[in-house]
Amino acid sequence: MTDTTDTASTTDAIRVDVHLAPDATASALAADVRAGLGATPKTLPPKWFYDDRGSELFDEITRLPEYYPTRRERAILGAHGPEIAARTGADTLVELGSGTSEKTRLLLDALTGRYNGVGTGTGTLTRFVPFDVSEQTLRDAAAAVATEYPGVTVHAVVGDFEHHLDRIPAPTAAGARRLVAFLGGTIGNLTPEMRAAFLADLARGLGPGDALLLGTDLVKDTDRLVAAYDDAAGVTAEFNRNVLHVLNRELHADFAVDDFTHIARWDAEHEWIEMRLRAAGPQIVHVRDLDLVVEFADGEEVRTEISAKFRRDTVARELDAAGFTLDQWWTDPDGDFALSLAFLR
Repeated sequence: MTDTTDTASTTDAIRVDVHLAPDATASALAADVRAGLGATPKTLPPKWFYDDRGSELFDEITRLPEYYPTRRERAILGAHGPEIAARTGADTLVELGSGTSEKTRLLLDALTGRYNGVGTGTGTLTRFVPFDVSEQTLRDAAAAVATEYPGVTVHAVVGDFEHHLDRIPAPTAAGARRLVAFLGGTIGNLTPEMRAAFLADLARGLGPGDALLLGTDLVKDTDRLVAAYDDAAGVTAEFNRNVLHVLNRELHADFAVDDFTHIARWDAEHEWIEMRLRAAGPQIVHVRDLDLVVEFADGEEVRTEISAKFRRDTVARELDAAGFTLDQWWTDPDGDFALSLAFLR
């Protein structure tokens, strides 16, 4: 993705930097579809799930009984937020994500000292930096945070974390510390090679003493893992097929969406869940805007997501390779999910 321009808009408490060209999303979608549907086997990146309908469906998924990660991560943040604040002393919180979730508020509360009693948050936070591809979502989040936390300035960054991690704002002053939060297990959507590149890019933009708070789903019983991605109500199946609706709308494709079956399977070798869409019968799909014809054999699949599951030694090793030292490893009581706090050396 290539920028054509960078822009910034500022009010007293909010600044928004835009590092994506107006047509960047459309160009990226076209490139990903041309490459992914032209490959063998076929793939589509999971980021294209998230139009308005996809975001609604995912929000519904997080409340399903089978889908434990959101609840587990929220519980860990609730239990250890004050310790995170005390250990990092961060004056800037960078969240790789929209900054709209309840989990974000738990971190903001801890870092602004809204906890009372022994082991309280240190109240060091002066700046919040939400980082996401959606400008409108970030503007909404920035306005909400600026209202709820009047002592915190908001510096939103509209960018793609695969390309724009070097645009994370510099420290506010010499010795000031930044805490980057990458929550939700989203790093599991990346292959090991992509994770290494991501962590190395992130490290290059940080300084010694800056910290990373990383959420990772953990290896566990296979049946529970598969159920989390193939719920009884069929919400995840609809979420998976939604990517075809996105292609039909944005690229004038003619996928017969209901002729693709949702598949979730555990890959024991790579220790990740794969979500796929399987063609129910041979199909020929036209993607008009790309002048592309895609043929599917009966039963042929397109992989739409991987979600890697982790072990502590894997996380520590990958962080160390990028220059981070694992400082704390917190899990929920059942050991389903982990938050890692690491500092850049």
